[in-house]
Amino acid sequence: MRKVPAITFHFWAVKILTTAMGEAASDYLVHTIDPYAAVAIGGLGFVVALAIQFVMRRYVAPAYWFAVAMVAVFGTMCADAAHIELHIPYTLSTAICAVGLAGVFIVWYLFERTLSIHSIDTWRREAFYWAAVLATFAMGTAAGDMSAYTLHLGWLASGLMFTVIFAIPMLARRLVRLNEVVAFWFAYIITRPLGASYADWLGVPKALGGLNLGRGTVAISLASAIIVWVGYLWVSRVDVEPAAASRDAKPSLHSSVEG
Repeated sequence: MRKVPAITFHFWAVKILTTAMGEAASDYLVHTIDPYAAVAIGGLGFVVALAIQFVMRRYVAPAYWFAVAMVAVFGTMCADAAHIELHIPYTLSTAICAVGLAGVFIVWYLFERTLSIHSIDTWRREAFYWAAVLATFAMGTAAGDMSAYTLHLGWLASGLMFTVIFAIPMLARRLVRLNEVVAFWFAYIITRPLGASYADWLGVPKALGGLNLGRGTVAISLASAIIVWVGYLWVSRVDVEPAAASRDAKPSLHSSVEG
């Protein structure tokens, strides 16, 4: 059975919330406690979340979105560490992450002959999927910082720019029949700098072009919104593929006999 949700408005909305939350939470932890301890905590959360997700036999909203949220936090930390600790320019780190993501896609396709999110129904395909997700977060983080710092656009202008770019594959899918897989991954990559740019704009000091609401406040507010939204998805099951939902709803022979 599929291990990922249906691609609906709910998917994109919660995905963008997690990217924004991951940026704010990562920055808050790194600037509040020892950076190495923060990365260790993020790494542990990442491992635990993926372990829970892989144990699940089907898509379960809290498990899946917990994994996405921890990828957002840890992926941000990895990308930031490359710039801060290794002094790699944002332009170069964006290019490196892009090459890494392309490598994941190439290997994934060579083994599975598909990159479709609708085919995530085996352990190996799920492993490739999460490798691609982590690579998109790292690349998106670097791209967002590059637009804000290197290109001097600032956080709000970057957020608006990425909002427009995010809409391009959606429109191309309708107008020129852009390939579904290409459109999905294009939009998926852009959600990272889109959400992160708005999170930084809300949280960073006014001297850096933000509203100075505080990274911790932004992280907690976004995490609360994610919890409420995912709780709704878990209860309503509106993001479960119809076929999967019908299979779950269909009683087994054993349950019919006992009923």
